[in-house]
Amino acid sequence: MQEKIQRIKAPQLVNRVVTAEEAATWIEDGMTLGLSGFTRAGDAKAVPTALVNRAEAGERFKVNVYTGASLGSNIDKMFAEAGIVNKRLPFQAEPVMRNKINTGEHFFVDQHLSHTSELLRAGAIDSIDYAILEAIMVTEDGLLIPSTSIGNSQAFAEFADNIIIEINTAQPVELEGIHDLYSPNQQGDREPIPLTQPNQRIGTMGIPLDMDKVKGIVFTHQLDSPSTIVAPDEETQMIAGHLLDFLREEVKAGRLSESLMPLQSGIGSVANAVLHGMIDSEFHDLVVYSEVLQDAVFDLIDAGKVNFASACSLTLSEDKMKQVFGEFEKYRDKLILRPQEISNHPEIIRRLGLIAINTALEFDIYGNVNSTHVSGTRMMNGIGGSGDFARNSRLGIFVTKSIAKGGDISSIVPYVSHVDHTEHDVDVVVTEQGYADLRGLAPRERVPLIIENCAHPMYREQLWEYYNEALERGGQTPHVLEKAFSWHISFKEHGTMKMPLKAQI
Repeated sequence: MQEKIQRIKAPQLVNRVVTAEEAATWIEDGMTLGLSGFTRAGDAKAVPTALVNRAEAGERFKVNVYTGASLGSNIDKMFAEAGIVNKRLPFQAEPVMRNKINTGEHFFVDQHLSHTSELLRAGAIDSIDYAILEAIMVTEDGLLIPSTSIGNSQAFAEFADNIIIEINTAQPVELEGIHDLYSPNQQGDREPIPLTQPNQRIGTMGIPLDMDKVKGIVFTHQLDSPSTIVAPDEETQMIAGHLLDFLREEVKAGRLSESLMPLQSGIGSVANAVLHGMIDSEFHDLVVYSEVLQDAVFDLIDAGKVNFASACSLTLSEDKMKQVFGEFEKYRDKLILRPQEISNHPEIIRRLGLIAINTALEFDIYGNVNSTHVSGTRMMNGIGGSGDFARNSRLGIFVTKSIAKGGDISSIVPYVSHVDHTEHDVDVVVTEQGYADLRGLAPRERVPLIIENCAHPMYREQLWEYYNEALERGGQTPHVLEKAFSWHISFKEHGTMKMPLKAQI
């Protein structure tokens, strides 16, 4: 126990150690919780689990759950199964919770990840009764040192009525020093964020605590859940190859150098695989400014390709987690973790001129992107940070495989079933078939590039048939409105988007 207490260096907090079970009794029906955690990293673990145990013992209550992004340790799954969620925001990625959202059993607010803290700051959403935050220690001067993510933890600590700290002794103390905590003032009363290079530090090494808010400290010993990414396959390697070809054309045109611009890559296997494709490329002295650092970033550091990486979360596979934390000194001076409102802030994204690479579920012949809803109505995970980056980056790039379900689904459709990123925010789309550079092109100029370069051959003629009929209707953006969603209807009714030509009903 003495070894644990040494992680509480602020003497006024030493007597506030409680069990997770005791802390969980403070949570009441109708409260709003702010839980640390971003993409399965740095999430609060013990107190949420104790809350689930209360529900399983027969207590009936519901809470609103705010986080940074998705949670690990099965927290979202257990919360959903226990039926204790009233409202969840701003992002999740758990199948059981996803099903509960889509059946209407609880509410989900899908938010741009840079917006949650601003809404809290403005008092525009329910205030937080308890912030439950994972940390590796509290310093003598009252700084909470986060673990493997920051997410919205700083905003939760600032705006919550009460704070419960989970000090996780399984998280390495070597993480101390890689965090950079900065909080803007209220809108209308703030200075420009003084960040002009990804490797700059502009804040404090931890989250400043109001000691009077800290109601209890719980000790835990549990590693993060490993990420669920899978290894690159032939199609994702082809996507990476086409993206590299596009970047080479940018270098040839004099718009980029071989050091490119700071890179952002979204969460997930496809985005990770695409970034991984840069390892054997000619590009060098790369810098990453992203929301999450996945395996590929550390592979690029090891290969001498990436010099520095800034994000708000470390989300790694099991083997990569062991390797990185086993030799963390090797990476320490190449990493910074920031709050997600800073990692995803439009002001900084625009200033740094990022190349943003995010994943689409589907896109249409004009370049609108759906990244959240299957067949227009069923939520998958959420928009995450893709909108923060796509609209404000130097290059907003979306990648996806051209088909799914063995070819029964085309990822390129006449009209996306849900619009997350309008044609105005999408610069380049890439599939394993090729890429389409949409910059400076009118809607009618985009269509041939998207169909011929990105659509799977089995669907190209069908796309052309739709577009040629739409042309007869005229318009800046030609559509056959009564057939715009016919592909999605066909999949629902017949199990495939492939239809006989001249029969798109």
